[in-house]
Amino acid sequence: MFNCVKLRLRAEIPVRIRPFLGARVRQLPGVAAASTDGRLVTIYYQKPFQPQQVMPLLRSLEKTYGKEADEHKELDVGSYKREAILSVGGFIAMNIVRKTNPEFYESMLLFRRLFTLFIARRFIQNGVMGVVRDHQANADTLTATAVIASVVAGKPESSLTLLALSNGAEMLTEYAAERARKQISGLLKLDQRDVWLIENGKERKVPVESLKVGDQIAVHLGEKICVDGRVLSGNAAVNQASVTGESNPAIKQKGSFVYAGSVVEAGALVVTVEKVGDDTSLAQIIHLVEEAQTRKAPVQNFADKMANMLVPVSFIGAAIVYGATKDWQRVLNLLFIDFSCGLKLSTATAISAAIGVAARKGILIKGGNYIENLAHIDTIVLDKTGTITMGTPQIQQIVTAEGVDEKELILLAASAEMHSVHPLAVAIQKYVKANHWTTPSHSDSETIVARGMRAIVPDFEGYTGGEILVGSRRFMQEQAVTGLPELTDKQNGKNLLYISRNGAFLGTLAILDPVRPAMKKTLNRMRRLGIDEIVMLTGDSKEVAAEVARNLDIDSYHAEILPEDKANYVMKLQKRGDVMMVGDGINDAPALAFADIGVSLGGNKTDIAAESAAITIQSEDPAKLYDALAIGRQTMGIINQNFTATIIVNSAAMILGALGRISPLWAAVIHNTATLAVVMNSVRILKPAVKRV
Repeated sequence: MFNCVKLRLRAEIPVRIRPFLGARVRQLPGVAAASTDGRLVTIYYQKPFQPQQVMPLLRSLEKTYGKEADEHKELDVGSYKREAILSVGGFIAMNIVRKTNPEFYESMLLFRRLFTLFIARRFIQNGVMGVVRDHQANADTLTATAVIASVVAGKPESSLTLLALSNGAEMLTEYAAERARKQISGLLKLDQRDVWLIENGKERKVPVESLKVGDQIAVHLGEKICVDGRVLSGNAAVNQASVTGESNPAIKQKGSFVYAGSVVEAGALVVTVEKVGDDTSLAQIIHLVEEAQTRKAPVQNFADKMANMLVPVSFIGAAIVYGATKDWQRVLNLLFIDFSCGLKLSTATAISAAIGVAARKGILIKGGNYIENLAHIDTIVLDKTGTITMGTPQIQQIVTAEGVDEKELILLAASAEMHSVHPLAVAIQKYVKANHWTTPSHSDSETIVARGMRAIVPDFEGYTGGEILVGSRRFMQEQAVTGLPELTDKQNGKNLLYISRNGAFLGTLAILDPVRPAMKKTLNRMRRLGIDEIVMLTGDSKEVAAEVARNLDIDSYHAEILPEDKANYVMKLQKRGDVMMVGDGINDAPALAFADIGVSLGGNKTDIAAESAAITIQSEDPAKLYDALAIGRQTMGIINQNFTATIIVNSAAMILGALGRISPLWAAVIHNTATLAVVMNSVRILKPAVKRV
C-alpha cells in the first residue's frame, strides 16, 4: 500500500523546474511517484522512505529557483497596433516625399536611417539579448540583422517595408491569440456580482463578496448561482455546463448540490451557502485552467528548439547567397524569412485553445503536456466501482441461512459497515434507513483491504451479536467460515456480500451496481478513435468482474486486486503502450499518478483522486472520456499541419528569394501571411463541436 504526503514549499518553483524536481525526488529509495504544483509537492512512497529525507533537496531547489520570476513582458494588441500604424504611416510618408520631392528625400537619409532604427528598436533589443543572454540567435536577431544591413547599404526603406508588415502581422496574430484567451476566460466567467440574501424571511440584494458560509440566498429564473451550496427549498432546472460540461439542464430539488456558475433556466431555489469565493468549484476550475496554460507540452519545447535551430540556416543561406551574387536584395530576402514565428505562436495557441475548449466541456486538463499525451494514448484502464458503474449500488436480493431473520442479517452487516464509505456499505445503510431501522453500534471494527470488514457487535434488540465478518466469498474462505453454500448459476456474476457470525455463515446480500448509461457506446467510440486495448481493474470478485467485462466487451480484467496492484498493472501495460487510467477513489490514486494520463471521473470522486489525476471530469457522462481523447488528437493533428505548412511555405519563399524571383517585400508578405494563417488554423480548435464518430 502506498502512503501519500503533501509538502508545502516556502516559494513557488518555476514551471520549467518542476519536472526536474519530480525526477530528483523519484530517485530516492521508496518513492513511487512525485509531482509539483506551484508550492505543493505530492509524494507517493513506501517504507523505508521518510518524508523528512526529501526536505534538504526541496530547500536547496527553493533557494536556487524559488524566487525566479519571468520578467519578459509581451506586447499586447494595442502596443502592436501602435507600432504597426507608426511603421506603415512612416513608410507611406517617405514614399510620398520620394515621389513629390526626390532631392529633399535624398537629403534626409540620416533621418530615414534613424527613423527605421527607432521602429526596429524592439527587434534589435530582443535580437541582441538573444545572442548575449541565451548565446543563441533568434528570429529577432534575423530581423535586426536585415534592418542594420539595409540601413548600412543606404536603403532603410527596404527594411521599413519588412517592419510595417511584421508589426501588422504580429498585431493580427496577437489579436487571434488574445481572442482565444478571451474565449477561454469567458467560458468560466462569473459576471453576476449581486445575490438575493434571505434575512428574517425577506430578500435583500447584497454583493457576492459579503456572503459567508451558512447564509441563505434566493436564486430566481434566469439568474446565475454565485456560490456552491445545497438546495434548502424549491425546484429548478439548472444549466451547469460551465462546471460539468453537461448539455442538458440538471433538475435540482431539496438536498441537491448546486455549483457556482450554474444558471437557473426554470423555477427558483433557496440555497444554503457552503462555499464562496476562491473555495467554489468554479474558482478552482479557473485556477486549474490558468495554471494549465503555463505548463508547456513537449511539442511546444520541440517547436521552440526547432525554430531556434533553423535561425542559423537563414544566416548561412544569406552568407552563401551574398558570396555567390553580391546582391543585397537577395540577402535581405533570406533575412526577412524565419520559421520561428509560425512554429512557436501556432503551437502555443493550439495548446491554449485545446485547454479552453476542454474546460467548456467540463474536462479540466491540468497542463499542455497532457494534451500531447492524449494524442498518443492506445490503452485505457478503468476502475469498476464508481467509474464503469454508477457507484450507487442497491440491495437486489437477500438470502439467509436457516434460523436467521432478514432484519437480523441486515443490521449485523450495517453495524460492521457503519463507518465505511464503500458503495456496497452505502447500499446497506440506505436499506436500513428506508426501513426506518436503527443501526446497532459496534465495540470494535477493522477494515481488511480488498476483502471486507471485521467488527465486534454486542447483542441488540433480542438478536445475538459476536464477531461479524462482512465481505467477499474469498474473505470468508480465508477466515475458515463454516456453512458456505455452493454458488448457483443465478448467483454467478452477481455482486455478493457474505455475512458470518462467530465463524458461521449467516447469509448473502446480492447487490447491484448499475453500469453507467452510454458506457458501452463510449468504449466502442474510443476503439474507433484508435484505442487498441481496454482493461478493467477491480477489487470485486472474479465472477462479478467477468460479467461486467462480458457485457461491455472489455478486452481483459483483473479482479480481487489490492490498491497497490492497480499501480503495478498500469506499469506493466506501459511497457507496451501509452496508458490512460480512469478512476474515482482513494485506492485509485497511485495508479492515476503512475499512468501516462490519469483521469478522475464524476462528481463523487475523492479529493486525492482528483489531485492525483492529470485530467478531472466533473460530469458523470463517460462520453467526456471520448471528448478528451478527440481534443488531444485534433490538437496534435492541427499542430502537425502547422509544422508542415510553415516549413514548406517558408522554405519555398527562401528558395525563390535566393534565386531573385521575388523581392524583399514579397518575401516579407509570404512569411507573415504564413504565420498568420497557421495561428488562425490553431484558433479553429475553439469551434463549438468536436466531431464524433
